[in-house]
Amino acid sequence: MTSSSTTAHPSDTDLLGSVIEALDRLRATGPLVHCLTNDVVVNFTANALLAVGAAPAMVDIPEESGMFAGVAGGLLVNLGTPHAEQRAAIEAAVASAGEAGTPWVLDPVAIGALPVRTELAHRLRDARPTVVRGNASEVLALAEAGAGGRGVDALDEVDAAAEVATRLAGTTGAVVAVSGPVDLVTDGARTARVANGDVLLTKVTGGGCALGAVMAAFAAESDDPFVATVAAVTTYTVAAELAAARAAGPGSFAVGFLDALASVSGDDLRVRARLS
Repeated sequence: MTSSSTTAHPSDTDLLGSVIEALDRLRATGPLVHCLTNDVVVNFTANALLAVGAAPAMVDIPEESGMFAGVAGGLLVNLGTPHAEQRAAIEAAVASAGEAGTPWVLDPVAIGALPVRTELAHRLRDARPTVVRGNASEVLALAEAGAGGRGVDALDEVDAAAEVATRLAGTTGAVVAVSGPVDLVTDGARTARVANGDVLLTKVTGGGCALGAVMAAFAAESDDPFVATVAAVTTYTVAAELAAARAAGPGSFAVGFLDALASVSGDDLRVRARLS
């Protein structure tokens, strides 16, 4: 995600208008987002959801997670720290989300070389998530077309995963979002690239994981998961640019980013969004 500021191209005006409408709708409705996520990033993720206008809930008890996923507006499944109890909670929540029609996001963190999370990710992939979000190496590993990255760090470029992401979207029915210097979003038929963001977002623990939760929030209030995902990525990365412009380093950026998520407006997106 690179730092830049320019007006969207005329050919992207309709998509940008839909993105702005999605942000306005999310803030008007405040969807409840159920997060089964990485233990390291729970606090940052909850704060990011509150800042953007959603309501977070971290219900990870297996006996409760299925029930909660059925009433939440959206669900995030992040495999950053998939201990045994959380794995059971994830499977219950995904089954319930499928029955209730709750949109859910799969973030297959660090899969590939690590066998427990990789096997789980492949089962969850086959459960037809609404959105898949990961870096290029994680997306390749989820599609069984690569060995994964170095832990949470990608070893592959976004373009190397573009064709695989399109195929994965086609076979799973999910929107696939590949994070990188220029983010790629595809539903198998439509593809968008978002060239916003700032490198400081990669220096804050939870910078990527919280994006998955924001995607679930946008998906909760949309009947078009592709537009919802583009809206989430655009809002998130434009907020990163706004925060970076005022930050002295990662610490002040993390605080400023939450402020920017809370204040980023349709006008900000109209001026800064780089969609193609």
